[in-house]
Amino acid sequence: MKTTAQTQFGDFQTPIDLACQVTQFLIANGVSPTAVIEPTCGVGNFLVASIRTFGGGIPYHGFDINPEHIDIARDALAGQEGGCYELTCENFYDKDRTAFFRSLPEGLLIVGNPPWVTNATLGSIRSDNLPKKCNFQGHRGFAAKTGRANFDISEWMLIKLLESLRGRQATLAMLCKTATARRVLRHAWNHGFDVGEASLHGMDAKQSFGVSVDACLFVAHTGGEGHRQTAHAYADFRFTDPVATFGVYRDELIADIDLFRSVEDIDGVAYRKWRSGVKHDAAKVMEFKPDGNAWVNGFGERHCLESTCLFPLLKSSDLANDRLQPSKYVLLTQRQVTDDTSCIGLNAPRTWRYLLTHGDALDRRRSSIYARRPRFAVFGVGPYTFSPWKVAISGLYKTPVFRVIGSVNGVPIVLDDTCYFIPCETREEAVFFCSMLNSDIAKTFIRSLVFFDAKRPITIDVLKRIDLKKLAARMNLGAKAASYLTDVVFEAGQQPFLTFEK
Repeated sequence: MKTTAQTQFGDFQTPIDLACQVTQFLIANGVSPTAVIEPTCGVGNFLVASIRTFGGGIPYHGFDINPEHIDIARDALAGQEGGCYELTCENFYDKDRTAFFRSLPEGLLIVGNPPWVTNATLGSIRSDNLPKKCNFQGHRGFAAKTGRANFDISEWMLIKLLESLRGRQATLAMLCKTATARRVLRHAWNHGFDVGEASLHGMDAKQSFGVSVDACLFVAHTGGEGHRQTAHAYADFRFTDPVATFGVYRDELIADIDLFRSVEDIDGVAYRKWRSGVKHDAAKVMEFKPDGNAWVNGFGERHCLESTCLFPLLKSSDLANDRLQPSKYVLLTQRQVTDDTSCIGLNAPRTWRYLLTHGDALDRRRSSIYARRPRFAVFGVGPYTFSPWKVAISGLYKTPVFRVIGSVNGVPIVLDDTCYFIPCETREEAVFFCSMLNSDIAKTFIRSLVFFDAKRPITIDVLKRIDLKKLAARMNLGAKAASYLTDVVFEAGQQPFLTFEK
């Protein structure tokens, strides 16, 4: 159970042994700082490790929002020989870091372990330990309202630190989630920060902090000659045998640039529009198991509902484990997002009474996508949802496997919102595209783009880059693919999308 401090501040204090490993790694690889700054110093273990490693001839500065931590850090530093240090109780979000860094000589080391908690978590507990709200990631529309706009507080902090170090020779060395480090680098590269050599070094977060998350030591050097847009990832605190070289290649973030170059010829246009499954955010109310003539919801209640709004359902775990015979059904209140849900009362009165009975639970759904929409609305529905055949993949698993999904007794199987699919009209069409997408070249292409430590490795952004026309040509299947792709309706504008030249 996390303590209040861990929840409020993302408070995972770095063990002194780990802090010493970091500082010893840095000095062994040429880091000789003129000053050491820890922006969120906690109880001071990184400052203690830094004094032990770099000696007492340079100034040390520590900042933390928690006065109890400052007191503990002061006691810890008082026991170190030498070392001119200054500890300040201060909110990270209130400090003018640019001016502070300019007051110090070139060759700074900014080190530490910023909070791993997310802005959504802090918002849910009404914490005031948050940066001023702004869409700093630049998401647009729907993405800005949903999970894509969620971020670790450390991500915001690291970006602000790098921004404040523009034009200054410095080393940033921070423990953080691996995905956070990549997002910070992508932001820095895309916004022209003067980041030079950068690397990620894997660590065991479970052993050090008791959390099961992919984490690393993130090291970046600023203010040098030449700016890079690639970084190496290593398994541990060494610079031998990189696991991969990732970076921005043709304005896109690539997980493994060398691997991508071997298959980049199939990077192109999404000739079929990838869709995500249905989102309802109320599994206990909206999902059922059939039991004779009744339907049993997540509360264990038995209800006699019309079949009008019930559809067989598959989830990510079903696709990943090849369980393609649905054991659950989902209640869909709409066929399109603009549908008026009140008509259910006329067409399926028992279902409508059921929805009214559980109306409070549905009304409590927090996502802003349900705002100003009909009561009991769902999201991610359209004609594609009810296509008789689909080629589908789970977004949550590390092994990319595509499956052919059909219907049950003439009722199309639908997918939840952790799955992605392209709709097909016939089984033959679905089997054809599925075999192409399960080919070695397609899987290599996906692996080159995907960071498999991410919470949702496979995304629509990845899938839509697979050019089915180019993939078919490389597999010598161009003629057959043409019969399915020529004159496909382009969904965005309902205009003919001529995918093969005649």
